[in-house]
Amino acid sequence: MKVIIAEKPSVGRELAKVFGATTRKDGYIEGKGYSFTWAFGHLLQLAPPQEYGYIGWRKEHLPMLPAKFKLSIRKVKTKDGFVEDPGVRKQLDIIKKLFDEATEIIVATDAGREGELIFRYIYYYLKCKKPFKRLWISSQTDEAIKDGFRNLKPGTDYDTLFNSAHARSQSDWLVGMNATQALSLSAGNRSVLSLGRVQTPTLAMICARFLENKNFVPQTFYQIAIQLDKDGQLFKAISVANFNTQPEAQAVFDKVQDVASGFATGGNITAVEAKPRKEPPPLLHDLSSLQQEGNKKNGFTADQTLNLLQNLYESKLVSYPRTGSRYIGDDVFATVPQLISTLTDHQLFGNQATFLQTATLNKRSVNAKKVTDHHAVLITGVKPYNLSKDHQAIYDMVAGRMLEAFHQECVKEITKITIESGSVFIANGTVIRSAGWRSVFNEVEDEKKDEENPALPKVKVGELLPIVNKALLEKQTKPKALYNEASLLKALETSGKEIEDEELRYAMKDSGLGTPATRAAIIETLLTREYIKREKRSLVPTQKGLAVYEVVKDKKIAQAELTGQWEKRLEEIRTGASVEEFKAEICEYTKTITQELLLAGIGISAQFAEAAV
Repeated sequence: MKVIIAEKPSVGRELAKVFGATTRKDGYIEGKGYSFTWAFGHLLQLAPPQEYGYIGWRKEHLPMLPAKFKLSIRKVKTKDGFVEDPGVRKQLDIIKKLFDEATEIIVATDAGREGELIFRYIYYYLKCKKPFKRLWISSQTDEAIKDGFRNLKPGTDYDTLFNSAHARSQSDWLVGMNATQALSLSAGNRSVLSLGRVQTPTLAMICARFLENKNFVPQTFYQIAIQLDKDGQLFKAISVANFNTQPEAQAVFDKVQDVASGFATGGNITAVEAKPRKEPPPLLHDLSSLQQEGNKKNGFTADQTLNLLQNLYESKLVSYPRTGSRYIGDDVFATVPQLISTLTDHQLFGNQATFLQTATLNKRSVNAKKVTDHHAVLITGVKPYNLSKDHQAIYDMVAGRMLEAFHQECVKEITKITIESGSVFIANGTVIRSAGWRSVFNEVEDEKKDEENPALPKVKVGELLPIVNKALLEKQTKPKALYNEASLLKALETSGKEIEDEELRYAMKDSGLGTPATRAAIIETLLTREYIKREKRSLVPTQKGLAVYEVVKDKKIAQAELTGQWEKRLEEIRTGASVEEFKAEICEYTKTITQELLLAGIGISAQFAEAAV
């Protein structure tokens, strides 16, 4: 009997259906020479401190550095405290029985770091020694599943992936357990003050932005706007200079000539620049970029987008969701024309899909060297049916981005006219010559600045134009906006560095905070622990979160860039780097942050007492 183990029951049932296995048993399905069983996500976790002899929270136990980590069955909270989940114990017994009887074990947990960890923890906990093979697929369509089973990989091919996942799990335990106890003990153990390897620098970013915004003192400045007339076509220009005081601005304002009546010199055209700009299509979506778009367009939280996308994946409608790649290889690109053809009757995208059937497809998102475990998120070609409004919205984001990515460049003409009249003024205008990829969502007027003109007239250097209106504008500098989920996810990709270019951001993805698959959970953890809250679409710290930040802001545990480097190291382990070196560094890091937090005890109780008021 061949045993196939999936990550959760719904996937196990779907695999069984593809193979025609229909006999339902307790905890598995069998038929056609196969048994299909499943986990319920993480059945096992690294054992808590008390299982290593660290009973109670005591400063003398810190730092806790187990010589060898143990696995423990997932716990549930009861009136008697935390106890083993009986459902997990039962399912592990079923899996053990099937493994003992198996002639072959096939791993069908999600094809990624966490999916590998879920299986390996079960495998090692049950002390199974049998070799196993790996199903590695990027889609849940019947054909993808069958093709995957025809091309099973040796389980040992994914040893480094497990090593990376296991190192991540251990480092999170070491940092989280030690830092949480150190800070809580320093604070007088009034309550559990949870810290974490990724959670804490993320909190620090939110708090720092909030305080910067709150303490921002706006500066008033002045600009001068003029309106010119070229043969009946009016357009506006703004002074190049910003003026710090009103008298200074007024003096220049008074020099602007030719308002409404007989003009002496008017506005003198001193320069005209008209340049075409080709705007390449965006890259395909990975999970993080899709979460950002879901938040911007629909107000979805990162967790909502992930869950909706996971549902679409399990319904065979999109490819693997927890991907960090925005590229595909040439083999997948070969299937794109067929995928596009399935959208020709789509209500929103039908015309553009039809156009792309006859156009040369843009290959900006095609680069096999930039595809890691999984390629970018694509539709599968399976027709969606009766989707909820939210599921349809996410599906359309994936489908629409696919059409955008393979569409033609958007060609704009950017015009800049320089005018002199008592001061120097600039008139900017943008004309779309060919919408290209922007026609998919009809975003031709995307992000136009207030001072831009929809179009500018043809003018020549040396022309004098009547100035028909002028205005003295009083403006104020603005603080950086509070983080929302979209902007926070974008910042997490680059450990807080502000980088607009999407290819440069992508190049830094291995040094970001967390991974596309874990960032939603980080945000939800901070919300659950009442360190942050949602105010409309913004994420702001609570008093408790600010109190934690005040204590840790200068400590290593709050440094986003340092934590990003750990993420990069974990990715290097996945490609074969030393696990032992990483563990040694994490242990030293743990010792440092534990000592820092224990020493922060002076005055910390007052800090949290104030936050509790």
